[in-house]
Amino acid sequence: METRARNSRRVPSVVLAEFHTANAVLHAAERVRDAGFVRWDTHTPFPVHGMDRAMGLKDSRLGWIVITCAITGLTVAFTMMHWMNGVDYPIVIGDKPGGAPGTLPSMVPILFELTVLFSAFGAVFGMLHLNRLPRHHHPLFSSERFRRSSDDRFFLSIEADDPKFDLDKTRALLEGAHANHVEVLEEEVS
Repeated sequence: METRARNSRRVPSVVLAEFHTANAVLHAAERVRDAGFVRWDTHTPFPVHGMDRAMGLKDSRLGWIVITCAITGLTVAFTMMHWMNGVDYPIVIGDKPGGAPGTLPSMVPILFELTVLFSAFGAVFGMLHLNRLPRHHHPLFSSERFRRSSDDRFFLSIEADDPKFDLDKTRALLEGAHANHVEVLEEEVS
């Protein structure tokens, strides 16, 4: 255990800037976007109108994931019922052939249910994947000031693994954006 402690060192992982107003963090986000950073985020107690544009965010890919899952669910439901009722175990009732298209009206509830089921799973797991969740630890959680991000403070964080990250230049950029407080959060690596 002592050997491990001696071999580990602390390296910067996040630069965190605190702002007192939504307008201040919005303008800081524009400056960080214009500086070319890609691994950064804003943390606000409520949605800030115009923040997506200020951060340069594109439309979410989650909609495409959900529609793909919905079409997959619809196709699976149709194929499953056609196979079961028309090919694998056909039952002729009232001189109607088994399977599609003759039984299509009776398939509608199951088609709907599997479409909704697959899209719901796609939405949940797609959101988790796109947001890189679950993440049980992040260096931001160790900041006492960051606890106020869900109450009355606005924060902007830039990760150290950003290609443009340079500790001094990043700190100067955030201070130049009129941050009320800039904090460098470190992480222990071995």
